[in-house]
Amino acid sequence: MKIRIGYELKYNCSQSTPILLHLNVHSSCAPLLLTLDHIATDPPLTTRCFLDIYENRVTRLTLPQGETTISNDALIYDDGVLDPFVPEAQQIEIEALPKETLIYLLGSRYCETDLLTNEAWRLFGNGPTGWHRVQAICDFVHDHIQFGYHHACSTMTANEVYESKAGVCRDFTHLAITFCRCLNIPARYCTGYLSDIGQPPPHATMDFAAWFEAYIGGEWYVFDPRNNKRLFGRIPMARGRDAADVSISNSFGPAALTSFKVYVNEEQEQELSSYLQLRQVS
Repeated sequence: MKIRIGYELKYNCSQSTPILLHLNVHSSCAPLLLTLDHIATDPPLTTRCFLDIYENRVTRLTLPQGETTISNDALIYDDGVLDPFVPEAQQIEIEALPKETLIYLLGSRYCETDLLTNEAWRLFGNGPTGWHRVQAICDFVHDHIQFGYHHACSTMTANEVYESKAGVCRDFTHLAITFCRCLNIPARYCTGYLSDIGQPPPHATMDFAAWFEAYIGGEWYVFDPRNNKRLFGRIPMARGRDAADVSISNSFGPAALTSFKVYVNEEQEQELSSYLQLRQVS
């Protein structure tokens, strides 16, 4: 299936402000793109791109004083297959883990392993291991936290989420990641597009989503404690230790986000054909 992805963000700056953006699909998804994944700005601005240490595509630019619109529109292929289900995936002993996974066992800005280790072992230490332990964590977090956009707070940590029992998808993700790490399972934060294609209405206003990947059975597997079900149309933009590594923007000065729109839509074949013909003509 072909999925159209994109966004339009508006920033207002009181002065010229450098900014970093995590607003492209992850480099691992580049082969799936059917059109350019290009960030456009209004007014036109000079942009520079690089890959960070997590292989995320990062864009550097400087926003002028006043309003700037940042947008993107791209087509990407999705196989329409649900998130993997591999219940036989086993937990790997720490001494056998690949060295590049070890950073995802450590505490980080939003994932305080030191504060939640005892609780993690109390809750999950006597249960199954491997895939089933990660799923047990997701089940608990899904049931423990009340979802609501009015609970959103950019400084909320996993321990605070656990105590308040309320949050948004990033909070579900931070808490599940922290429990995994406390139990010696490498876990990394993911953000990106998540479609509601095939899901029954009503559909919530589209937003970027958060989920995580756990390293078990020698592979990174997707887990989603917010939705707690297998979905498709999941398109990663950035991965890291937690939300601090993958925020959609990091500004080095005052930059107010005044408008935010995201879309993820299935592209019908007729629409796709017309779109590609227009691209060829232009």
